[in-house]
Amino acid sequence: MKIKFILPLLLMVAALTQSCVSNKKYAELQTNYNRLQDTNRNLLQSYQVTQQELSGSRTRVQSLEEQIQAEKANEAALQNSLNQCLAGNNQGNVNIAKLADQISASSKYIQHLVELKNKSDSLNMVLTNNLTRSLSPDETKDVDIKVLKGVVYISLADNMLYKSGSYEISSQAGTTLSKIAKIINDYSTYDVLIEGNTDNVPISQTNIRNNWDLSALRASSVVQALQNTYGVDPKRLTAGGRGQYNPIADNSTPDGKAQNRRTQIIITPKLDQFMQLIGKDPNTPAQ
Repeated sequence: MKIKFILPLLLMVAALTQSCVSNKKYAELQTNYNRLQDTNRNLLQSYQVTQQELSGSRTRVQSLEEQIQAEKANEAALQNSLNQCLAGNNQGNVNIAKLADQISASSKYIQHLVELKNKSDSLNMVLTNNLTRSLSPDETKDVDIKVLKGVVYISLADNMLYKSGSYEISSQAGTTLSKIAKIINDYSTYDVLIEGNTDNVPISQTNIRNNWDLSALRASSVVQALQNTYGVDPKRLTAGGRGQYNPIADNSTPDGKAQNRRTQIIITPKLDQFMQLIGKDPNTPAQ
């Protein structure tokens, strides 16, 4: 990345010219250098997240391709059985018709799997683009959005949402929450779960017993902000806390702790909508 080459160059220039410039100019250069370091770190984090999402997508595609290959092998076996029946003296029209129906059903299922794979890839891409296009580059640093089989996962960093060590919503969170509320209202028939998560450092406040309380209170604060400030229907909202027991990173490092301190907004279709989104075997009989 170009930033990796720019940062050392800026540092060298700053060092060579320190004696020739004013303290104010040197401070400006140092500030610019620190800002570029932050930008480089954020770009690396975004790259790592993108690689993880790409790996997950490849795994899902591979699974569908394996199913397609298995169905193709099954179709070939059925075709071979049909050929043997036709070559025999007198196998019976009933068995031949049954094999023909099985081959037809297998072919339809293969086509269904191919369409499902394409639909899943397209749906995830469209939803992700629609969700992220309203967020600024600065907001995307603290907002992680994923779409898996039609379910939207929006993860928000605690330093963007709350005052330090508190469950009160900070003033800087308003702009981002308003855009997320618009996303939620756009998917007006979906249910929304707000899930609080913490790191493993015990909370030390008299009015909060432990991390269970903190995570649940933070989720409740987001729910109430979405309802009272941004007009989201409260019947669609659920607040829940998972404390420190759902980590996504190692709590032994500051960066890992920061990743674990998050609030996740999960936008989920109802069962009938979910089945439409992920597809269904057309040969499966109705229950």
